[in-house]
Amino acid sequence: MPKLSRNIWLSSKDYVFIVLGLCIYAFGFTAFVLPEKVVIGGLVGVGSLVYFLTDIPVAITSYVCNLLLLAIAYKIVGRQFVVRTVFGATVLNLLIGIMQPLFPEPLIAQQTFMNIIIGGVLCGVGIGLAFTHNGSTGGTDIVAAMVSKRSNVSIGRMMIYCDFLIISSSFFLFHQIDKVVYGLVVTFLASFMTDQVINTNRQAVQFTIISRYWEEIATAINNEARRGCTVLSGMGWYTKHEVKMLIVMCRKIESVTIFRIVKSIDKDAFITQANVNGVYGQGFDMVKLKMKPSKNHDGLEEPAHAVPHDAIKQE
Repeated sequence: MPKLSRNIWLSSKDYVFIVLGLCIYAFGFTAFVLPEKVVIGGLVGVGSLVYFLTDIPVAITSYVCNLLLLAIAYKIVGRQFVVRTVFGATVLNLLIGIMQPLFPEPLIAQQTFMNIIIGGVLCGVGIGLAFTHNGSTGGTDIVAAMVSKRSNVSIGRMMIYCDFLIISSSFFLFHQIDKVVYGLVVTFLASFMTDQVINTNRQAVQFTIISRYWEEIATAINNEARRGCTVLSGMGWYTKHEVKMLIVMCRKIESVTIFRIVKSIDKDAFITQANVNGVYGQGFDMVKLKMKPSKNHDGLEEPAHAVPHDAIKQE
């Protein structure tokens, strides 16, 4: 597949999954959280506060606040962040606006805590899916990004401060501490599920294999599992014999295939398996970082190039 066609396909795939993730988030929020009159973090939470006070739909307030913050933050956070956030915020608030009238009552009647748990899980899964494919929902991310550019406060800490302030404000509206607690539960559960989705997507497995039949095993892994192997030389200190070690990286779901290949060739092979979060390079994820252009001797900027590293290369 040509490089241009491949990039177009990957970008289209990303946008499909971003929209899917935002659909899950919007459904979890409008069907389970909002009907329980619980305020969560982010600008969706601000929209909820305004909705409970004035009956203005959540989507309108949230979207207007997003655009205002982006206009203020444009010069600070950069064009790419703004464009990505406008797309995410537009799709998310459009979906919330469509779904909100469909769920005037909680989907599970008289089960507040169950609704809160399900809503928090769905919101987290949706955000995680969008973030995994380079999406952004805006909200307090914009405030956090602005503050982190101008101070030493981290983005994560600033987001917690903003979300806690928004959720706590619901006490002055309902005068019920349980609403505040439910809002905190949804927010922290959503954050946890977001991390789980992101980490699960990146999770890989590293195998170290020691066997007399290392050549046959390496060839079988190349041909059957379609994964690369790196051969290292070592010495077994007990036997004082030289040994060959195979280093293999694969997706977690492929680990059973690697075990079967090794055991079918050498049932006495020595194998270790370790979980790895984030494997980047050919056959795995791409490092999505914007490199700063370097300057030559004349002071002119040159195109950015990837920085070489000393990691083991899968051959």
